[in-house]
Amino acid sequence: MTGPLVPFREIVLKVHSRCDLACDHCYIYEHADQSWRTRPKAISDEAISWTALRLAEHAKSHALPSVSVILHGGEPLLAGPARLRRICEELTGALDSVADLDLRIHTNGLQLSPRYLDLFGEYDVKVGISLDGDRGANDRHRRFADGRTSHPLVLKAVDLLRQEQYRHLYLGLLCTIDVANDPIAVYDALTELDPPRIDFLLPHATWDDPPARPDGSPTAYADWILAIFDRWEAQGRNVPVRLFESVLSTLGGGPSLTESLGLAPTDLVVVETDGTLEQVDSLKSAYEGAAATGFDVFAHSFDEVAAHPGVRARQLGLAGVSETCRQCPVVRSCGGGLYTHRYRSANDFDNTSVYCTDLEALILGIEQRTAAAMVSPAVTDPGALLFLQQDLTRTMLADLHQELDGRGGAAWQTAWELASAVERTSDGLDEICAHPYTRTWLHTCLDALREGRPEAPQLARRLSSYVAAAAVRGGLDLPVLVDCHDGRLRLPTLGELRLDGVGAYCEAEVRGSEKAFQVRVRGHEPWTVRLNEAAHTEATCAEATGADATRVEATRAWRPVQRLALDGWPGLVIDDIDPYRDCFEGAVQERGQSDEAARATLLTEAWALLRAGVPEQAAELAGSLTTLTPLASAEPPGEPSVGRHAYGALGLALRGTPADVATALLRGFRQATLQALSQVADLYAQDGWWRHPAPWQHEPVPVSELLAGAYERVGLAALGPAAGGVEQEQAGQALRTLERTAELTVSGRRLVADLREQAGRG
Repeated sequence: MTGPLVPFREIVLKVHSRCDLACDHCYIYEHADQSWRTRPKAISDEAISWTALRLAEHAKSHALPSVSVILHGGEPLLAGPARLRRICEELTGALDSVADLDLRIHTNGLQLSPRYLDLFGEYDVKVGISLDGDRGANDRHRRFADGRTSHPLVLKAVDLLRQEQYRHLYLGLLCTIDVANDPIAVYDALTELDPPRIDFLLPHATWDDPPARPDGSPTAYADWILAIFDRWEAQGRNVPVRLFESVLSTLGGGPSLTESLGLAPTDLVVVETDGTLEQVDSLKSAYEGAAATGFDVFAHSFDEVAAHPGVRARQLGLAGVSETCRQCPVVRSCGGGLYTHRYRSANDFDNTSVYCTDLEALILGIEQRTAAAMVSPAVTDPGALLFLQQDLTRTMLADLHQELDGRGGAAWQTAWELASAVERTSDGLDEICAHPYTRTWLHTCLDALREGRPEAPQLARRLSSYVAAAAVRGGLDLPVLVDCHDGRLRLPTLGELRLDGVGAYCEAEVRGSEKAFQVRVRGHEPWTVRLNEAAHTEATCAEATGADATRVEATRAWRPVQRLALDGWPGLVIDDIDPYRDCFEGAVQERGQSDEAARATLLTEAWALLRAGVPEQAAELAGSLTTLTPLASAEPPGEPSVGRHAYGALGLALRGTPADVATALLRGFRQATLQALSQVADLYAQDGWWRHPAPWQHEPVPVSELLAGAYERVGLAALGPAAGGVEQEQAGQALRTLERTAELTVSGRRLVADLREQAGRG
């Protein structure tokens, strides 16, 4: 089996092999493996010492920041306080300065007393208690050997844990499901005990020994659990339930939170009372010796166990489940179910789970109940996408401020304070944060900081130019000092002022007013730039001499960004000035290398084609795409380019026919929109286990590429022959594949459903 060894982060330590209850659903005493009969009742001092040594050795060699040890049985409290203290001392001492130790104990609670809890308080041992619900539910299985109830004693233990001095040790309740019990009565009985967490466990079963289904329903367990889910939702999810949280996590593209679900590799090993090292305990339900490895703590390292074929088989992710499971759209959430539950004597574990129909119904049921709330608003509302994108830029700005941690000096601090002043008095800062290339600058600064590059603080000083531009846009009479390089003052979203005679570097004071701004450099007469009050499209520059002002041509000193007021797209900027516009794959085209009037005409005609051909997409494009940066492409019109910037920008070679440019605009817009969605919404899991056939490529592609190709082609297909006749067919094939994949999150599936609807309209 290939792949790196997965270190163990969780160790189940069997401290006692006997129990004071006779639960008839217990996998240790009542199922196939009966090895407990030959093992010592309590773990020996030697086995304790070697376990601590092996664990410390393992944690150190793999640089594990923390490890969990679960004291287990049988009933672990039967080991007695003295032996449990010895175990805690040995483990704590061995792992001191090596890794953090998370100690837990899982108990039926019958023996729990202040003496035990005082000991657990010394070593911060968290206590989980097994309880199957109300008295009737609990007594169905959890009884003494003579048939007496255990319920009152368990409640007494929980009450003790809930006392103020012990409450911090209360880990939660573990409940084994029996569908003959009333699910609501069980859940309410558990929540009345105010647990920090509840774990619902499916009873261990295999295809040879399937679970009880009293009414014959193939989804009896799903129905039972979903009844509790509905109660949990109605009460505001007032207690964490690991099973529900795990499904919700995987539906959102996150990891599984329990070994019983999901495709995450196992990282658990069991140490028996005689020091033997075994695989996960639940395997004892499959057959005699199923959990055995042949190793023990006295002669073998944990690494040797981690390399055992049985352990590796549960670390293969998608490759470790049956072929049927690999094709299932919910496999990422269920993971084929618990490994033990797949067992059949005829072919071992190469099967679906014996709970397959339940798991599918459970996951789909939770998805149906929560999809509306889980879908990112960015997927369904273009306005929400713009808001979240701007919020992301603001978050990055705050991150930069935090990571600079004083290294920006007085210049950064002054600019930061001025930014706050601008935000309080105008919308100018919102407009600057909405500028796509602000994000490019932030990426550059944060990369430099995190890589330890010395120029990082200097790059960050550009904040002052953004604040100055925001003040000017807001018409604020606020002086802002801005660094100027190469004799030029660059104001994002506005333009560039050439400062003749100032040298390679200077500081310029920028001060705004209602319809103009003034620039002062020490030792020079001020420059005044008068702006068109509507859209900053016309500007003049005056160089003052004494009390008089001599007007000069705008093109000599002030170079505004080019703005086009197209019918239905009034806010388009052709930005060939911003120093951070060079974030595309292709080289940017400098001003003067093309005829501005000709490219304006070309864009106008291309835009008219889009409005006529795809009016809905054109309207969304006009509301989202604010900035075009011309690219220098040898082949007109060239591929559009989406760079490392915020939503709203596109790099495009403005050449070729209007139809060419219209297609490139729409293609680029679709690419930019999906990139923006991916930045603020989890559309698919990042596992990388799957490859999918793509009709436009010979080799299978990851889901990200398949979704990108489908998203682009659905939009282009609506243009008809101008975009190429194969787009619609390719989009349809890709959508059919995406609708079956397990990698899409709830948001991703909603996006694909919307694409299907768009394709139908097209």
